[in-house]
Amino acid sequence: MKIALATKNPGKIREIRSILEGLSIELAGLDELSIKELPPEDGRTFKENALKKARFVSQKAGLPAIADDSGLEVDALGGRPGVYSARYGGRTDRDRYMKLLEELKDIPDKERTARFRCVIALVTPDGEERTFEGVLEGRISTEPRGRYGFGYDPVFYIPHRGKTLAEIQPEEKNLISHRAMALKKLRDYLSGRTHLT
Repeated sequence: MKIALATKNPGKIREIRSILEGLSIELAGLDELSIKELPPEDGRTFKENALKKARFVSQKAGLPAIADDSGLEVDALGGRPGVYSARYGGRTDRDRYMKLLEELKDIPDKERTARFRCVIALVTPDGEERTFEGVLEGRISTEPRGRYGFGYDPVFYIPHRGKTLAEIQPEEKNLISHRAMALKKLRDYLSGRTHLT
């Protein structure tokens, strides 16, 4: 079974391949499928954006497609940056998390609660659509720490681990992350299927 991955993010591609490893599935990236662009992420929710990308790639490739949309929801900021996480405050990951730290500089530790949310959409060429959600609760640290991961990982602190996501080895992150939780639900679904059309 061949499935298209509707992302150009190499970190996400590695994570998805790692978690779905062992299933009898061939995962094809956008470059392999000669798809140059994805539609704009202009939905109001992670689910809308994930479905939009998966529908687009499934139609273009003629294959089932997996897409995700994920982001950081900070309670003290009313849920921002949310669906705008990738376009929040600059061009690089560091620009974005430094802007976040600046916005939260006067917020006490106990009020810096946040969560990563991920929605993964699976869309088939014949119109079947399913979504799977994962959530990881934590807090925003006062400074970046760690060298692993990407995005906001260096400032996302997990109290029960005593570490930021960027201080956690990739193998461990793949057990606990919001994307890992959503992907495990997808994996459970796919393991019961012999084909998708």
